[in-house]
Amino acid sequence: MKMLQKLGRIPIGLTLPALAILLVVMGIPMVRLFLASINAPAFSLSNYQAFFSQPANVRVLFQTIEVSAVATALCVIIGYPTAYLISAAPKRLQLTLIVLVLIPYLTSFLARTYAWVVILGDHGLINTLLLNGGVISSPLPLIYNRMAVYISMVHIMLPVMILPLVSVMMGIDKSLVAAARSMGARPSAAFWRVFFPLSMPGVRSGSLLVFVICLGFYITPAALGGLRDAMLSTFIASQVQTSFNVARLAASAFILLAVAGVVLSMIGLDLSDTQGRTAQRTQRARQRRLPPFGALRRYFGEGADHYRAKRWMANLYQAGREDPWSILEILYIILVMTYLLLPGVVVIIMSFSAGTYLEMPPSAISLRWYRSFFQDPSWNGAAWTSIQIGAMVTILSTIVGTLAAYGLSRTSSQLRGSLTMVLLAPITFPSIVVAIAAYLGLVNLGLIGTRTGIVLSHSIGAICYVVVIVSATLATFDRRLEQAAKSMRAGPLQTFMRVTLPLIRPGIIGGAVFAFIHSFDEVVISSMVSGFSIRTLPLKMWENMRNEIDPTIAAVASLLMLLPILWLGALYIFWWRSRPQLQSVATV
Repeated sequence: MKMLQKLGRIPIGLTLPALAILLVVMGIPMVRLFLASINAPAFSLSNYQAFFSQPANVRVLFQTIEVSAVATALCVIIGYPTAYLISAAPKRLQLTLIVLVLIPYLTSFLARTYAWVVILGDHGLINTLLLNGGVISSPLPLIYNRMAVYISMVHIMLPVMILPLVSVMMGIDKSLVAAARSMGARPSAAFWRVFFPLSMPGVRSGSLLVFVICLGFYITPAALGGLRDAMLSTFIASQVQTSFNVARLAASAFILLAVAGVVLSMIGLDLSDTQGRTAQRTQRARQRRLPPFGALRRYFGEGADHYRAKRWMANLYQAGREDPWSILEILYIILVMTYLLLPGVVVIIMSFSAGTYLEMPPSAISLRWYRSFFQDPSWNGAAWTSIQIGAMVTILSTIVGTLAAYGLSRTSSQLRGSLTMVLLAPITFPSIVVAIAAYLGLVNLGLIGTRTGIVLSHSIGAICYVVVIVSATLATFDRRLEQAAKSMRAGPLQTFMRVTLPLIRPGIIGGAVFAFIHSFDEVVISSMVSGFSIRTLPLKMWENMRNEIDPTIAAVASLLMLLPILWLGALYIFWWRSRPQLQSVATV
């Protein structure tokens, strides 16, 4: 009790449990990994020179950057119009579309990858339809190539791009666009000169997230790409499975990390820029591009002054009505939502096939593969292991992450920013680098191949989600309620339990849900630290996808695709249904 009261007086002390786990599992091993890459204590760059001296390594590195950049660009091209239409939709439709984007975002990473294997395979949905329709005589090579990798990566990362964009766009003051329209600006001019510059923070944050995550992609290129489509994460994983030369491995990992760091320094450090400065910089950049054509622009501009003045007077003080979606916009939203949701629907339908192999449409309906899942000890045992590990990770990360978020909310802004960057390192670093560091850290503790080791390695990422979600909840918390409780002689612990905890409980529940999802779907770190004694459900699925296409995996994937509905239902119950109760607590 006295210890908690002391920590309450020193808020930064509440972050110590989270920092300790991060330091032991990832921080210290990361330092050792870097020292190994430079051959400490001799300190040489021979490992990096050896990496760049091999043309195959350089080609894989540039290929990784190229694939990540193209996938990010495609996500921006598809995601920006989608987010714009969602933010402009009526409230009820807006909520529905956000839920439809969240469903694939919460769906298992492996399940979505497997869905594209089913759709693009030689006996998949597309080839089957074309063969049955007589369009082609032999299956098209739709899988094991770069295009298949792009299709799946964009499908997986598109929600990560859309959600930050929607968040930023919904926060833009629409009266600014209306003011531009009332001053005679055309809709396109109002959009490009007002709305688009103000939405750039969302573009930057979404692009940064997508690019860094794509750098660490391992499963998708291995499952859908060919030998020429290998990425650096795949190259590092193959090194782990073959030679496990720590020095060479560390050099490859830090080269990948350096790429992420360069992008973060170029894009991420400017995310605090205000909307006004963003708009001003965009306007200045546009003006700098004009001088070569300045004279010509002025000549034609003077001739159009009379027309512009007349149109300006006609539109003055008329904000213009909000036009409903056009047919093209409706079709665009339908296509994007189909792209996001159709793979899951296809897998669910095919999982009811009665044949010995997957077919679409199924020739007969059967629960054969669901019975196979529940009756096969290798499948249901792996699922039960994942549930147990996920529950332990959820409990640990929720407690530690909530304490860290509460402590961060009570520290100075400068210190809070630095600590937040440190705590969020596991989800901003490429996953393969985090996996190698966690492996080295757990080797020293003798926890490789144990549930404790897997729980600790999963927790470093799960704590990040809890910290982010609970911190967002605490940002809107009225601290005067705590001051009022303390003025009534309530201690720090009593104030937290009776006042703070009930009001931030929805955020804690949301963080716990995301922590469980992170653990339940983790495969890269699990493959490093589980050894050969523990098999989680994602590891079992990944082994099945690589070695044999057992139709049982379709049943497993379909069950995993139904889980987001349960997660959203849980968030609705604990968040929206609890709002009246929270309001009553706040008014007491």
